[in-house]
Amino acid sequence: MSATTTSLRLSLSSLRAHKRRFAGTFLAVFLGVSFLAGTMVMGDTLRASFDTLFTNAYSGTDVVIRSADVVTVSGQGQGTREPVPTALVAKVRAVPGVAAAAPSIQGAGQLIGGDGKPVGGQGPPTLAGNWIADAKLNPYALAEGHAPQSRGQAVINRGAAEKGGLRIGDKTVLRTPDPLRVTIVGIATFGGEDGMGQTTFTGLTSADAERYLTPKPGEASTVLVRAGPGTGQGQLADTIERAGILPQGVEAITGQQATDENLDMVSGRFLDLFTTLLTVFAGIALLVATFSIHNTFAIVVAQRTRENALIRALGASRRQVLGGTLAEAFAVGLIASAAGLLGGVGIAAGLQALFPAVGFPFPAGDLVLGANALLVPLAVGLVVCVGSALVPAVRAGRTAPLSALRETAVDHSGASRARAVFGGAMAAAGIALTVLGAGGSRNVWLTAAGAGLTVAAFVVLGPVASSYAVRILGLPLARLRGVTGALARRNALRSPKRTAATATALMIGVAVVSLFTVFGASLKATMDRTVSRSFAGDVAISAPVRGAGGTGLSPKLAPAVAKLPEVSNAVGLGRGVAKVDGAGRRLTVTDPVALSRALDLGTVDGSLTALGDDGLAVSRTEADKHGWHTGSAVRLAFADGDRQAFTVRAVYGQADLAGSYVITRAAWAPHHVQDSDTLVAVTFREGVGPADGKAAVERVAKAYGDPEVQTRDEYAKSSGAGVDMFLTLVYALLALAVLIALLGIANTLTLAVHERTRELGLLRAVGQTRAQLRAMVRWESVLVAAFGTVGGLGLGGFLGWALVRAADSDGTSAFAVPPGQLGVVLLVGLAAGVLAGWRPARRAARLDVLRAIAAE
Repeated sequence: MSATTTSLRLSLSSLRAHKRRFAGTFLAVFLGVSFLAGTMVMGDTLRASFDTLFTNAYSGTDVVIRSADVVTVSGQGQGTREPVPTALVAKVRAVPGVAAAAPSIQGAGQLIGGDGKPVGGQGPPTLAGNWIADAKLNPYALAEGHAPQSRGQAVINRGAAEKGGLRIGDKTVLRTPDPLRVTIVGIATFGGEDGMGQTTFTGLTSADAERYLTPKPGEASTVLVRAGPGTGQGQLADTIERAGILPQGVEAITGQQATDENLDMVSGRFLDLFTTLLTVFAGIALLVATFSIHNTFAIVVAQRTRENALIRALGASRRQVLGGTLAEAFAVGLIASAAGLLGGVGIAAGLQALFPAVGFPFPAGDLVLGANALLVPLAVGLVVCVGSALVPAVRAGRTAPLSALRETAVDHSGASRARAVFGGAMAAAGIALTVLGAGGSRNVWLTAAGAGLTVAAFVVLGPVASSYAVRILGLPLARLRGVTGALARRNALRSPKRTAATATALMIGVAVVSLFTVFGASLKATMDRTVSRSFAGDVAISAPVRGAGGTGLSPKLAPAVAKLPEVSNAVGLGRGVAKVDGAGRRLTVTDPVALSRALDLGTVDGSLTALGDDGLAVSRTEADKHGWHTGSAVRLAFADGDRQAFTVRAVYGQADLAGSYVITRAAWAPHHVQDSDTLVAVTFREGVGPADGKAAVERVAKAYGDPEVQTRDEYAKSSGAGVDMFLTLVYALLALAVLIALLGIANTLTLAVHERTRELGLLRAVGQTRAQLRAMVRWESVLVAAFGTVGGLGLGGFLGWALVRAADSDGTSAFAVPPGQLGVVLLVGLAAGVLAGWRPARRAARLDVLRAIAAE
């Protein structure tokens, strides 16, 4: 039998005999691979489900006629297009090969549920449109009731009905944004499902849709066309294009192309972000697992020094011992990764069942197990496991045959001076790059490079820092817990490399938690400062921005509020879009004079009173970027194809709430499709109390869909509500990384207990009680966790500062450190140390004293 075969058989035999040694490694790989595989399976399943959904919904539409010009801004999906004339329908019906054609009017419309609260609007769009009589052209199909037949009747999708607690016969309000009283006469499905994800839809009569969703009668968003027998989609689109009936700037595309665009919109706006976010956190979990796996193999190799030396003495080469150790890692990684694939499928199935229960009604469909979703996580698990074991395996291969004459080795390695010098140089370079990128240049890539180098420096300096940190952190312990505390401190100092490697896994998890905590707190502080600095009104009437859910506020609301005797000024801030220098930009549509009374715009060059219908006010940041000044000519291209030269008549200093471009309603009126405001700022007359003024505004607002009226402080607080939701999600996802880090600590302590069996037996023999032994192991765990937690807090706080500064291109963001939240993270880290040490401490206390003393 060859030495290679002998080495491999011994390694696998040792693996079978000491399965508990690798339990932590197995769990770390299993959890990381499960999360990654579940993410990829869920992403593939959702894409396939949405593909089927859209294909079924639009299967009867062969051609879509629409405006060719589009203006797209960030976060607006497919952008804004000019309506097409409904007179086209009759001309299209006369084209050979056309079986049916119908106008499709679509806009924003938010239902008010049975509880008086808006249905949806915090992300997915809330849509309204005309109910199309041709069942094949209509993507929605009646499930109950009948189609709208007279003014005020509406059909809603089943998902919206269930979410809003609405039934056939109920009366409610539809914000378009002007309020429309509607009676529910029908419930519909979309492609056989309750709706298009979380999107809500309200179908109206064509007359109501024209009145509330289009700028003027005789216009539609698109014209939908169905082909006759034997006519293909591409053929019919070409025939319509060649017929000469389409106005300039109007195009005909196939139904398949329109379906693909809708699918790309869903994929780009949600699915890609969803899967990318989960993949990033799976990567963090696997990175944390890397340190835990490396530490496990480092300890096992140290414990098997004598065994490996015997193999070398029998004739095995260094390469064979190295290969045997890597074979163990490969076997553990393969088994754990294979189990992780099954766990990932289970996670995906669980998420598919969970999402509808918590209000995320994704399309139903069987799980899609693509090749990439199976092969990539399996390969990643193997690479992580084998790669983490590579350095310990090399160390095992260097074991000298004479080591067989020694007792079983214990890792007492310390930190070298070369490590300290090299790590210090890395830290200095990383911090310098990070500060340079985040401080002066606002260069995100430079900041990212510096942050990566800083994290690497923390890892390299870990053994150096652990010696000093454990001594400092353990000082109170030695005084409070006496000999038990002193022994725990000594054990944590015994191997700085081991302590650092164990704590690094937790440090990375805590650092990411701290980074997002600091970044979230800074975002909320920025919003609060923005409102405090810019908002000069007493109350705000706000609504979600159109394109990100909701419909906005009626432009009639601000003038109605302004007429109240309690109000001295009320101004609405609408949103428009146009291309500026070829790039889509948001426009703030408002009364500039009233705006200057409600918001602090800083220093204003020029005059806000003279904008008229061809004037533009821009922020100083944008003016400096483009080299504009008062009197400069700026060309705007609107979605309706109109290109108009505007003159910069004012440049203002603060764009916090006003936005970067301001035009009057008169300038926007010819180009808008569905006009709305996103904010109405209200200032009370002198002597009017806050409660009385707010009550008066609420009475007027009730007639316009009853939007929320908030004080300045309430408005600032609600602006940060989305940050809290995001942080909650982040903490939930990072829990996996922290769990893997705790498994690493527990596994290290378990192996250390095995390594110190004789020592622990001697301690018991000289009088140490079981309780003292348990406490010693637990406090050692707490010291390791405290080192990782404190290091993670420091690293995360620094990287959080860097992220805030690097992302602040305008220099207006506030940096905030939330001591309460970070204090909770510290306490959780210490509690985690107690939890991680519980099982190893219990096992140590159960050792038989005589057998422990006799152990080698």
